[in-house]
Amino acid sequence: MSKSRKHLFIKGRVQGVFFRATMQDVAHANSVTGWVKNNYDGSVETVLEGEIENIEKVVRWCRTGPRGAYVSEVNVKTEDYTGSFSTFSISFDRW
Repeated sequence: MSKSRKHLFIKGRVQGVFFRATMQDVAHANSVTGWVKNNYDGSVETVLEGEIENIEKVVRWCRTGPRGAYVSEVNVKTEDYTGSFSTFSISFDRW
């Protein structure tokens, strides 16, 4: 199997709807590592690493999100796989 890395920017009503917490569960269930965080502009940003098929499952989930979310746009960038994550975490960056 082949490893991949995706960097996503998710827009819409994606903050305050448990997007990050649910995404962490989805990532863990699919053996995907990386991180997710809220951005100042109301979007959610995430980096995913793992098997291509597993990452695609998480990306598909991101296009809908958890109940209560409204996803209007998902921008996906493919980056070089680094293998630098051991788990999937929620970042609590302060603006």
